[in-house]
Amino acid sequence: MAASQIQAGIRPAWWQRLCLSSFVLAGITALVLWVAVADLLRQGRMETVLSAGRAELAAPLLVALVVATGICERIWPAERRPVLARGHLQDACYLALHAVVVIPLMTLLSVGAAALIGGHARWIELPTERWPGWLLVPLTIAAMDAANWLAHYADHRLDPLWRFHALHHSQEELSVLTSFRAHPLMHTTGFLLATVPVVALMPARPIAPVLITVYICLGTLQHANLRWTFGPAGRVLVSPAYHRLHHAPDTQAVNLGVVLTIWDVLAGYARFPARRDEVGRTGLDGRPVPVEQAASAGPALLLLAGQLAEPFQARDLRGRWPAARLASRGDRPLPPSRARVHPGPDRRNRIRAPDRDLGIHRALRAVGAVPLPAGPPSAAAARAAR
Repeated sequence: MAASQIQAGIRPAWWQRLCLSSFVLAGITALVLWVAVADLLRQGRMETVLSAGRAELAAPLLVALVVATGICERIWPAERRPVLARGHLQDACYLALHAVVVIPLMTLLSVGAAALIGGHARWIELPTERWPGWLLVPLTIAAMDAANWLAHYADHRLDPLWRFHALHHSQEELSVLTSFRAHPLMHTTGFLLATVPVVALMPARPIAPVLITVYICLGTLQHANLRWTFGPAGRVLVSPAYHRLHHAPDTQAVNLGVVLTIWDVLAGYARFPARRDEVGRTGLDGRPVPVEQAASAGPALLLLAGQLAEPFQARDLRGRWPAARLASRGDRPLPPSRARVHPGPDRRNRIRAPDRDLGIHRALRAVGAVPLPAGPPSAAAARAAR
């Protein structure tokens, strides 16, 4: 409807210029936040929980890691570029947004998710009181990482979620600061999914805040502009070289791991790099999201506002979006003997993965898959909601 009106030179109505699914996600976010705020105000613990969230999600260890990694990027860069490259400056704006807005948002989302799941699905809680901590804590963190992998898979498969996740993939000058380049609403459904293992396995025990911080540090380091593969450890932990392949325009369907590579290996999506491999470019073909590297890019803050508003625009009004969406959504590469082509005008020349991968896709659609959070739910915040 909107596309035909554009071709006819007719200005679409205001509601035809909006993406309804993005507003639905914004409404869900508001609901979860309302549950969290109401719960914390009733307990009188709002400031305590927000402070605990800041201590975990902006810990001195994370700050030190970002600074040290930035220095390493200047000494051993995978791709040499100026310190004040436009990508670095734009991602620094997202770092400021993360500190001021996203950290409180993530803390409240973890409280709301835990309150909703604990209040309406207590049957998922397992009798783990007698399990030793040395077994239960690693198992819970591994389960959270698996939930994050499923969420990341859904980010690349489901259009409403990809609209928000695309901003993260639009960076053409990858650096450690790219870890913070994410739309705030990208975290909502991800926290709902990642909270499930915590509520199920540790309903009465907290996860040590330092473990949450270490997990976030590992998820931050992977975006560094470094050729590091982590050697043998890179077969288990996601390295900068491993994750950079995921940010390449033509290989975004591989290396979906957040901290552990095991889920990629089990699903057949792992592609391990070697230090001698060439450094490929990153970003999205066709630039469906406004980027700072474009000649027409405006001031950093104005561009940031446009990038945050982009998911709410109807895609038919941005003719370049669908093609870029297919490029980033493509299935993992297959040998020619196993590859098949989807019929139909909208999926022409798309390569389909084997039926077992389509089964994962259908299952995700059935249960309502969710996007990847920047880190696991705050242990202190989740604890306060119980």
